[in-house]
Amino acid sequence: MSRKPSFANLRDRTTPPPPAPVAPAPAAVVASDAKGPASRQGRKQIAGFFTPDMSLAMHMLARRQDRSLQALMAEAFNDVLRKYGESPIGE
Repeated sequence: MSRKPSFANLRDRTTPPPPAPVAPAPAAVVASDAKGPASRQGRKQIAGFFTPDMSLAMHMLARRQDRSLQALMAEAFNDVLRKYGESPIGE
């Protein structure tokens, strides 16, 4: 069985290894990542886990209706709010 290499021989080095080059990030990317995309400003994510059949059905319906999955989910959430006597949000 082989032994792990010893790092003791690194103590006696006279020159340290060169630092790895780090490319600076563009300022625009850093600024947008801190806040997120403009389309998500003022919004919060709601997520859930569903069966593959539910996922497929919702994606197919969205495609047939020429709408986004997010728009269909907003419609469903508004329907639930109405069902329980709450005001729908409308988004």
